[in-house]
Amino acid sequence: MNRNAGRHNSRDTTGNADGAAGREVSRIADGAADREVSRTADGVTGRDVSRIVIENCAVATVDTHDTEYPSGHVVVAGDRIESVGAGRAPQGLAGVVRRIDGTGHLVTPGLVNTHHHFYQWLTRGLAQDSNLFDWLVALYPTWARIDEPMVHAAARGSLAMMVRGGVTTAMDHHYVFPRGSGDLLGAEIRAARELGVRFTAARGSMDLGVSDGGLPPDFAVESTEEALAATEEAIDTHHDPGFGAMLQIAVAPCSPFSVSTELLREAAALARRKGVRLHTHGSETVEEEKFCQERFGMGPTDYFASTGWLGEDVWMAHCVHMSDTDVQAFARTGTGVAHCPSSNARLAAGIARVPDLLAAGVPVGLGVDGTASNESGELHTELRNALLVNRLGVHREKALTVRQALRLGTHGGARVLGRQDQIGSLEPGKLADLVLWKLDGLGHSSIADPVAALVLGAPAPVTLSLVGGVPVVESGRLLRVDEDEIAREARAEARRLARIAAGG
Repeated sequence: MNRNAGRHNSRDTTGNADGAAGREVSRIADGAADREVSRTADGVTGRDVSRIVIENCAVATVDTHDTEYPSGHVVVAGDRIESVGAGRAPQGLAGVVRRIDGTGHLVTPGLVNTHHHFYQWLTRGLAQDSNLFDWLVALYPTWARIDEPMVHAAARGSLAMMVRGGVTTAMDHHYVFPRGSGDLLGAEIRAARELGVRFTAARGSMDLGVSDGGLPPDFAVESTEEALAATEEAIDTHHDPGFGAMLQIAVAPCSPFSVSTELLREAAALARRKGVRLHTHGSETVEEEKFCQERFGMGPTDYFASTGWLGEDVWMAHCVHMSDTDVQAFARTGTGVAHCPSSNARLAAGIARVPDLLAAGVPVGLGVDGTASNESGELHTELRNALLVNRLGVHREKALTVRQALRLGTHGGARVLGRQDQIGSLEPGKLADLVLWKLDGLGHSSIADPVAALVLGAPAPVTLSLVGGVPVVESGRLLRVDEDEIAREARAEARRLARIAAGG
């Protein structure tokens, strides 16, 4: 198959459709002027458009058969994908149609992030040469000083970086709730709504402070009862179980070394009573393995099994240090994994057994992780890092292919979040979460295989990103927020946090 996507700029084409079928509107998608969908020359606004047609581009559907088209089309009607196929899209579509010439581009499903800690945007670049436990001990005292304005600024920064790089579904695991700090979960939810991204908010918790044998300082934890009550309130207030939900809640005690066994057990029962998913950190480091052996007399996977934390409704971050028995337990129960290659390398945690997990049938997605351990904050770079890092392991060059890497960041992430029937592949009837990547520029134009260009090449510019059929990025620019203003606000809040932390 000729996978060369071409060498031209993406543009919208203008013309009148046949008779009553409707009219077609346009503008230059990558021009310097008029970057918003606002109003075309004939007075049509973005709200008037009933269909978006992207054609003449390479298409990677990431469906069950990994169907690809060297030159194909995607038609979006409302918030759903209407059709995907080879060649140009049908003419004479009803309503007002915006046609985009995607020559030189690749269209894929939107990227799905499965693990993050937004608040860490304010503490990037610290504890640069530490392993996980030393890094946590160094940063917990600062993180315990966060408040609502800080978290809102950090969430906007984290989300803006991901959305600009092709993420259409974000996830965050927030577990630090200092007393009197305000509505921290609400601050994240507001930020996601402002950027227009689909969002899974994992309401985390810690109830095991230093005095009880845990890792976080005592003033950074909640009581077991407070954590469970606040988590249930978050579900009742915010969770949307619907097909096209923009916001869902997960139950997410932090880790074996920061929560009690009681909290783990009760949190699992709460999640299943409410019908939501469960998330935590697991098997991240050798230090965690040692902690679990000394405290519970068993490894992390067996400990999680004993507390009800294995199952199709569970996914765990990292899962680096797993035995064959652990991998089999995850496969048998359908427990998912959020693979965070850059963070694992930053904290010297090790290389997760992703090829073995995939071969066993374990659901695996990609995660940015918090930006205090992955300062770039971008998920599309994790496609490349996942492939490269895993080739350093025992499987070497056979560890992952470029298409497996793309699947991890799209369909794999959707499966981990329990939304594989809604997002993660380009198929008729699924939600119109997709990204049009520009591959005809300096960084990619000589790579004939567009998927290889996306995964192995430099970070590709995003010409268009849709969430539920609504543009959130065009020509590399966020449409709904001012990223320069976000950067200024985040800088100010990071400095305020540093001053507060320095003052004790």
